Amino acid sequence: MNNVLITADRVILGPADQTISEGAVLIESGKVTVVGAAADLDGSVDARVPRLRCPGATLMPGLIDCHVHLAFDAGPDPIGAVLEAAPDELSIAMADRAAQMLAAGVTTVRDLGDRDSLAVALRDSIDSGTGTGPRIVAATAPLTSRGGHCGFLGGEVTTDDDIRAQIARNAAAGADLIKVMASGGALTPGGPRMWEAQFTPGQLRLIVEEAERHGLGVAAHAHGSETIAHCVAAGVRTLEHCSWRTAEGIVHDPGVIRRMVEDDVAVCRCVSGDWRLFLDQMGPERAKAMVEVILEMREAGVRFIAGTDAGVPGARFGDYVGMLEFFASLGFTHPEILDMATVNAAHALGLPDTGVLAPGKRADLIVVDGDPLTELGALRRIRHVFTAGWPVARQDLVVLGQVQSLVACPDDRLLR
Repeated sequence: MNNVLITADRVILGPADQTISEGAVLIESGKVTVVGAAADLDGSVDARVPRLRCPGATLMPGLIDCHVHLAFDAGPDPIGAVLEAAPDELSIAMADRAAQMLAAGVTTVRDLGDRDSLAVALRDSIDSGTGTGPRIVAATAPLTSRGGHCGFLGGEVTTDDDIRAQIARNAAAGADLIKVMASGGALTPGGPRMWEAQFTPGQLRLIVEEAERHGLGVAAHAHGSETIAHCVAAGVRTLEHCSWRTAEGIVHDPGVIRRMVEDDVAVCRCVSGDWRLFLDQMGPERAKAMVEVILEMREAGVRFIAGTDAGVPGARFGDYVGMLEFFASLGFTHPEILDMATVNAAHALGLPDTGVLAPGKRADLIVVDGDPLTELGALRRIRHVFTAGWPVARQDLVVLGQVQSLVACPDDRLLR
């Protein structure tokens, strides 16, 4: 069923404030070809085209997770799990995790650090139709300092020549972008602390220039306030975490925030479904400061994009909506949040063919039970998933305990 007319109580076109009540989308040859009122399309579309009628449901663009690590297992020791797994074993596990994300309605993921370019191999398998999973945008091995954050993934560099060589290796391996660990992180024992820089401003500029020479953008893991400023000046496309940390606490720079807006640098805060525990661990004072800077960036017009950091300890692959609920708790509106997960994410990732439902776009879409514009929990009730126009079979969605994310739909009707 690659050609189908899908009707639902509402269609979210993207941005999320553009909707059609009693709407329909026609999919042909993997693309959206017509969007409009269900009554009009039902009468004008060839009667031989199958009809999928979904009463009580919302049809919308597929969700995008801008920050995942398919090679990690979300357990307490992801480093050990990655290093100890044989390549074949790890490849199978990554495919299972990707399938979990698809079951949660995520039709595109950006993998920001794996081992042995296994995410590229999985991407190619899915693209060729031999595997089932979301579209993958892969960074391969992230650039990091010697002994630095996530150095175990194979991207350690020291000199400018090292940087050029590693970027060339990543590009040759099929990377879709370059990831740089611009600051330290909490995952790697003995590495620089989260606010400490791993690269000089000149090296960050070199990384962006070399990546551009290979036709690639740069995503920067950046916790430190000074490092965030250097990354924005260097010209990175997205800032991962962007938590504005210093040795003394959380300190942000309004001038850097203004430049982020001017240069269209998107922010992926990388929030997992266990965000309540994370806030408790931060303590009330630091948590309050973190929330305040997020709201100030929002007020300034920073483009936020959705990402879970799935794979790091506690960040489960099937819990995408938990991350969205964090932003709702801060007062972000539901349309804002849905845009973070669709149209804004697609723009930041350089994917103009997805994120919205419009003629000529790739047919990555989901049908959910209820209305996510009024209840984000509707996104947990997945009825149907289409990727590049192909419906994902229900048995392919029921993996690794994900059956709870599927909704039995006795009222849905496939008519020919």
